[in-house]
Amino acid sequence: MLNAEKKTCKYNEQLCKYYEQFRVYADRILALSNDSLEKTVNVALALCLVCAVLVSLATVALRPLQGYNKALDMKKNILDVAGLLEEGTDIDQAFAERIESKIVDLKTGDYVDNINVDEYDQRKAAKDPAQNELIPVEKDIASIRQKAKYTKVFLVKNGGQLQSIILPINGYGLWSTMYGFLALEPDAQTVQSINLYDQGETPGLGGEVVNPNWRALWKGKKVYSDKGEVALTLVKGGVDSSRPDSVYKVDGLAGATLTSRGVSNLIQYWMGTEGFATYLNKIRTNG
Repeated sequence: MLNAEKKTCKYNEQLCKYYEQFRVYADRILALSNDSLEKTVNVALALCLVCAVLVSLATVALRPLQGYNKALDMKKNILDVAGLLEEGTDIDQAFAERIESKIVDLKTGDYVDNINVDEYDQRKAAKDPAQNELIPVEKDIASIRQKAKYTKVFLVKNGGQLQSIILPINGYGLWSTMYGFLALEPDAQTVQSINLYDQGETPGLGGEVVNPNWRALWKGKKVYSDKGEVALTLVKGGVDSSRPDSVYKVDGLAGATLTSRGVSNLIQYWMGTEGFATYLNKIRTNG
């Protein structure tokens, strides 16, 4: 032990000096009576310091695992809205085999190839002045204030054939910003499913956006009218299936008028010209 200390002193005299000062100080504190206020305070501070170091080390060590779990949860939600999530599904494998991730320029509707799609974080980009775009108040019907200039989209393919177009959507409800995915048929018009996986709405009321029964009501609904306008919306009191326009309407959430309005607004925004309309039009045009 002494040899190791001498070796350390040889290569770092200043470190050895600090170590010696600390040892003298620690010996003095430990020699004090257990009833000493000075000893009690110093031992408490030392304990806090050790705990803080351990917590910091644990945070750094677990960060890669936290990042992986976050990415895995996102893949799970995408597979869910695509109808590809079953009990026992290998999420990484299913995602790699069936989902193609792309980045889209919302203004042009074109794919962007010079950004790493695996590393791109759309939520962070939406908060970065260099990567976002402030939304004028009169256009901000989803109440999100700002959006990323580029957005991820996910294409579900089978044997090279397009089966689903999955679009990220978000907007404010009653209590929270709701984040989710909307899955469309290859016609870029017909809804397959919706998954508002991240929200803080009132349980049993607005929180019913995650209810499988309510989500099932979206299947087969149409987004755009014959005039090309966003027609999909939630209605209070239930949809009258006998009406011709029922294909554009989904039952609102009982007792959750503001959450229902928030869902309608986010659909209106993201399916409109401020969102994915240009991109979806190109898909319909190009097949």
